[in-house]
This record gives sequence, structure tokens and C-alpha cells, in this order.
Amino acid sequence: MKEFVEYIVKNLVDNPDKVRINEIGGTHTLIIELGVEKSDIGKIIGKKGKTINAIRTLLMSVASRNGLRVNLEIIEDEEAETKTETDSSEQE
Repeated sequence: MKEFVEYIVKNLVDNPDKVRINEIGGTHTLIIELGVEKSDIGKIIGKKGKTINAIRTLLMSVASRNGLRVNLEIIEDEEAETKTETDSSEQE
């Protein structure tokens, strides 16, 4: 599943090297956390959420064949926190 999402997302974004995918598995449920560059979030969501809904529909179809439930979550980038920490250490 992780490779499937990775293939789709990397072909949609401008910064494919910044795509981060974390898979959290349960007994019958799979949670996929997707992190992309802040400028690419709009490309993943699409107009009125059509792109992310299409990705979720494809995932649900593949997961149902394997007897799983899947949930795709977009994780916001912590870039602002990292930048603040870097700025603080440079001032010292």
C-alpha cells in the first residue's frame, strides 16, 4: 500500500524527494500518514478535495481486496518549527 501511495503522490508534486509516508498497521485497519512540502499540499488535495478523494477511493478499492480498511491522512509539515530552532541556534 505504501508503495502504491508513494507512486501516485510523487507523480503529482513538484518536490517528490520531500514526500514522506508512514504506515501504521493494525489487525484490520491501516493508517497511512502522508507528508509533503507545504507548497505541494494544494496539489495533493486538489480543487474541492477531488484529488485526495480519488486517491482515497483507489486505496479503499485495493484494501478491500485484501480484507483491510485504510485511512489516508495528510500530515502538515513541521518546517516552521525546524526553521525557528535553526534560527535560535544561529543567534547564539
